Amino acid sequence: MGKVILVTGGARSGKSTYAENLLNEKEHVLYIATAVAYDEEMKERIKLHKAQRTKEWETLEAFDALDHQLKERGKRYDGILLDCITVMTTNLLFKREDFDENEFIKDFWPSFEKEVILKLTKLMEETRSTTETFIMVTNEIGMGLVPETLLSREFRDCAGRINQFLAREADEVYFLVSGIPMKIKEKNCS
Repeated sequence: MGKVILVTGGARSGKSTYAENLLNEKEHVLYIATAVAYDEEMKERIKLHKAQRTKEWETLEAFDALDHQLKERGKRYDGILLDCITVMTTNLLFKREDFDENEFIKDFWPSFEKEVILKLTKLMEETRSTTETFIMVTNEIGMGLVPETLLSREFRDCAGRINQFLAREADEVYFLVSGIPMKIKEKNCS
């Protein structure tokens, strides 16, 4: 049964680099990149992440149905790195063609959060049988300013609850501040 690790922290805290370093000694690694290049700034971020990634690693650029995509690959990996949960959640939120902010908050928000947690549960179940180590990177967005809009506040709260769920399920959790990792959870192996 594979180990699940959660790496969290603020923007540019060193989360991705730390998560990648945890897998440096692994030979067969799958990097699940959840970002979508919607604008030039995001294209540059993706380019930077690709440049720092180990060239021998496989890359899967996707944010939905990840458990099915792993099954379809039918491979066993030494490590799988998903970067990042917060971006994945954002993409799932805005992939809806009929997205209306007010209607979504009023009618769909609770079911959306449950849907994301179900997707992550299925993914963790799949990775426990397909890899030795599954690392998820997520943003800790609840420690900053209170967002101005209702949608942004709802998203912050949703991301916080998703992170709490992932931290409960993970075997290890690391919190990064200014590039310094702090291990804040380790399950006993007994």
